[in-house]
Amino acid sequence: MGRSIGLVTLVVNDYEEAIAWYTNVLGFSLAADTKLSETKRWVVVSPESGGAKLLLAQAEGLQQRQAVGNQTGGRVALFLYTDDFSNDHAKMLRAGVKFLEEPRHEAYGSVAVFEDLYGNKWDLLQLK
Repeated sequence: MGRSIGLVTLVVNDYEEAIAWYTNVLGFSLAADTKLSETKRWVVVSPESGGAKLLLAQAEGLQQRQAVGNQTGGRVALFLYTDDFSNDHAKMLRAGVKFLEEPRHEAYGSVAVFEDLYGNKWDLLQLK
């Protein structure tokens, strides 16, 4: 049986603001939003072309709240692959995405680091 990474958990401050940002700003689809309890939901967003999905988990308790926006200690946490770097970069800029650098063209492809609504670092990446 083949294996793949299906979901990656991203701890967020608020379900609604996270859903709005990922769907309206990045253009992801809301794949699931199921109430589990009075405070917990199963919220999954996904890029339009598939791949791993994000499980948006609303922070509970001090330790999780402190991790929001810095889940990898300041390193790039996630990689958003594209097959049209220039178009997606321009579209994201128009949507208000904060890029931390100008696009770079490396041996492996075109890349630019951006932040999500909480400050988690992402790479927008088109591989060669």
